[in-house]
Amino acid sequence: MELQYFGGNCVRISTKKANVVIDDTLGDLGSKSITKSGDIALFTGAHGTPASEVKIVLDKPGEYEVSDISVHGIAARAHMDEQGQHNATIYRIIADDVRIAVVGHVYPSLSSSQLEDLNTIDVLLIPIGGNGYTLDPVGALKLIKEIEPKLIIPTHYDDKTLSYPVPQQSLEDVLKALSMEPRETVSKIKLKHGEMGDTTQLVILEKQ
Repeated sequence: MELQYFGGNCVRISTKKANVVIDDTLGDLGSKSITKSGDIALFTGAHGTPASEVKIVLDKPGEYEVSDISVHGIAARAHMDEQGQHNATIYRIIADDVRIAVVGHVYPSLSSSQLEDLNTIDVLLIPIGGNGYTLDPVGALKLIKEIEPKLIIPTHYDDKTLSYPVPQQSLEDVLKALSMEPRETVSKIKLKHGEMGDTTQLVILEKQ
């Protein structure tokens, strides 16, 4: 399995059998969509129509099995929802025996049942830009401690090439607030089950 980052919350998960593109709302942010024909398009919140003819759109809670990839969508309170609303979906993805959590712009308090549904997680994709729009370092750290992933990959931080609805904090400022040193910064990362160690580490994926 291979992961690449394209800005915003957009990450591509590639396996030998399929590609999952997460939150490709890049067209709304002043960039170009990276979704290709035949991709699995997954969205954690509101979105437009994918630019290409995708295999399937996953954008709501439920259990899905597509091209040997297991996806469990869990209803969640979006960061800007009022209490009791659940306009976001968080996901547990299992591909090549690697367990990935995608939380999107979620309110930083998950219930015990939501955490139980996520279960053991190897990789956590987590937005960190804050400013009332998404998770800030405090909210991100809360979820990191609750989910206890082996690998953390931050997304949705300041990017001068994108037009965010709300200005986002810089990656450097957030890392200082988290008091976490990245293990490495890479253009893409290849993951294999059983090869991620036992301690939580943070990896920066360079924007493609």
